[in-house]
Amino acid sequence: MVLEGNPEVGSPRTSDLQHRGNKGSCVLSSPGEDAQPGEEPIKYGELIVLGYNGCLASGDKGRRRSRLALSRRPHANGVKPDVMHHISTPLISKALSNRGQHSISYTLSRSHSVIVEYTHDSDTDMFQIGRSTENMIDFVVTDTSPGGGAAEGPSAQSTISRYACRILCDRRPPYTARIYAAGFDASSNIFLGERAAKWRTPDGLMDGLTTNGVLVMHPAGGFSEDSAPGVWREISVCGNVYTLRDSRSAQQRGKLVENESNVLQDGSLIDLCGATLLWRTPAGLLRAPTLKQLEAQRQEANAARPQCPVGLSTLAFPSPARGRTAPDKQQPWVYVRCGHVHGYHGWGCRRERGPQERECPLCRLVGPYVPLWLGQEAGLCLDPGPPSHAFAPCGHVCSEKTARYWAQTPLPHGTHAFHAACPFCGAWLTGEHGCVRLIFQGPLD
Repeated sequence: MVLEGNPEVGSPRTSDLQHRGNKGSCVLSSPGEDAQPGEEPIKYGELIVLGYNGCLASGDKGRRRSRLALSRRPHANGVKPDVMHHISTPLISKALSNRGQHSISYTLSRSHSVIVEYTHDSDTDMFQIGRSTENMIDFVVTDTSPGGGAAEGPSAQSTISRYACRILCDRRPPYTARIYAAGFDASSNIFLGERAAKWRTPDGLMDGLTTNGVLVMHPAGGFSEDSAPGVWREISVCGNVYTLRDSRSAQQRGKLVENESNVLQDGSLIDLCGATLLWRTPAGLLRAPTLKQLEAQRQEANAARPQCPVGLSTLAFPSPARGRTAPDKQQPWVYVRCGHVHGYHGWGCRRERGPQERECPLCRLVGPYVPLWLGQEAGLCLDPGPPSHAFAPCGHVCSEKTARYWAQTPLPHGTHAFHAACPFCGAWLTGEHGCVRLIFQGPLD
């Protein structure tokens, strides 16, 4: 059955491939091997799903949540490439019957497959992400609908792979995190079928892409006040970086980008074709505002007692504890074309343009008229600046630099489209700038 074995299969990138065992939970609270009793485990970073504003609509439960911290495991669970075999395809199921042996199978034709076996690696921890709820998945992710919330119902067919990707973190400083396409299934295997994009590398190894791909974008200048969007790339099963395919599931791969790597940086975006995740490092999170700071900003804004210029009523942002239900009586509303903030009123409705189209009584511009909601996911903010801008047309409020960064960041949608979207609810942004400066009546302006 085994026609060829090559124990020297490792290369600088493919040798970094790891695999977690079936043990270990998604939120790791057990201390690492070097941690003292009572100490917090070393945190590698956090993943934040865009579009949920701090919590899933149904609540964060277990491995299905809007935010996940990756921490050092009590024991390393990584694996690395060991031996490559050329096998007759009809015998592949027998070759992969050992669940204790992790492997990646590349089907080249009906009569020929290549299997790369993996062995334990004590230097890394691995975390798997995907749609599957099986135990080997650490972070269960479902499709996010534009406008916020998960796609639900029998007609909502997911485009996220059950075993979408895996992140490997070095257990020793500087705790580098690397991302790879595809995750190992319940049988500890990854299968790339005959139709999947796959190829031999110049050094004789194998590599490939998943059906809908795993895209990554590293921000230019880090995730800070001076950040700018980077270029979207595709990550292969072995962690190599390629330009994007012509369409998301095309069989022809893009060009190899040799001067870029799969190392995650603070602010890196990971798109799984249905959901987009943000990677934050511990150092980066120290620069982000805390929930206490966001609450202090809300109270400070309300203490200024802004008024509706039409009804002269006092406006106030509701407490996050209320959740996003129906707008409060004192809820601020905004005309998203001009930024003038009012209380709710029925004046200026343009029925011919739809129920949300209103004419601003101050400047006469016609456009969407929506309630304002404070952004509550602090990890999405670039700085702790005051809540001065709102995304159009959803009305989520954040600092100016945070709003401008996300308004110019294209996020993948479908097979080849890109749209800027509100990071708090996922709504596609509209208008010339995608956001607007808020103009309050009173001391806030």
